[in-house]
Amino acid sequence: MPRTLPFEAVTGSLREVVDGMVPGEELVLTSHGDPVAIVTRPLRTSWPCEPGSAKDTKHWMAPDFDAPLEDFKEYME
Repeated sequence: MPRTLPFEAVTGSLREVVDGMVPGEELVLTSHGDPVAIVTRPLRTSWPCEPGSAKDTKHWMAPDFDAPLEDFKEYME
C-alpha cells in the first residue's frame, strides 16, 4: 500500500522525501484528501558497489568468532 501525504506537507521538502524513499516505493500526494500525483522511486539499474572495492580495507573479527555458543551448549555435547 503506497504512502499518502498531503501536497502541503512536502512543499519545500520534496527532495528529502524522495531521497528517503526505497527503490520501487510509491508516494501518493493529495490535495484536500483527493489524490493528485503519484511519485515512484525507480528501481536500481546497477549495484552501487564495485567488486573488489573493499580489498584493502582492514576487517576485524572477534577471536572467538567460531566458538560454540553457550545457549547451544547442550546440543553440541
